[in-house]
Amino acid sequence: MGGYNSKSTSLQSAGSLTAIFSDSLKFKNYRLVINFENYIIRPLEVSDLESYFDLVDRNRKRLEDFFTGTVSRTKDLVETEMFLIELTAKRDSKQYFPFILVDNSTNEFIAFIDLKNLDWTIPKTEIGCYTDTKFAGKGLTTKAINLFLDYCFEHFGFKKIYLRTHYSNKPAQTLAEKCGFEKEGIIRMDYKTTSGEIVDLIYYGRLNNK
Repeated sequence: MGGYNSKSTSLQSAGSLTAIFSDSLKFKNYRLVINFENYIIRPLEVSDLESYFDLVDRNRKRLEDFFTGTVSRTKDLVETEMFLIELTAKRDSKQYFPFILVDNSTNEFIAFIDLKNLDWTIPKTEIGCYTDTKFAGKGLTTKAINLFLDYCFEHFGFKKIYLRTHYSNKPAQTLAEKCGFEKEGIIRMDYKTTSGEIVDLIYYGRLNNK
């Protein structure tokens, strides 16, 4: 990918994987690219404005309850651009890392993946994702997340990555189980939806056992 000042390394995992990362282990100029099959996972940039807005807009109804911030900050292109500027600023300060899964042949945005609620004292992070309805249920996100997790454990040094989801989100629960997460329990009254309802969430965790 043009514009990435990085070096390459190979990781052993399902399929062909190349990870390109910055020389700085402190991630000051962190850039990640994972290539597998005909797809790429790369950082979300402000220059992705229109494609990102289209991804959100196509899936807005599905995202309303549990991606409150995304839905409320992407009502039009102007608001979305400001939102992306804020996200990239948080990335630069190591508070938040947004990524996108892209089809190399069509440049279609397939899924959004992020690392949030980072705790560098452990270190651990929460992973979130959503898949465009057009690509949902095909196993592509599962493969991408597995590769992504391996990379994050190795190069961020996370001890734990966790995932939260509502009991009604069966695809997310299936994804967690297929990606090696273990169910840790249910936290009551843990999240306020867009409608204002406070709901319980299921917690899944995956440890770095290497």
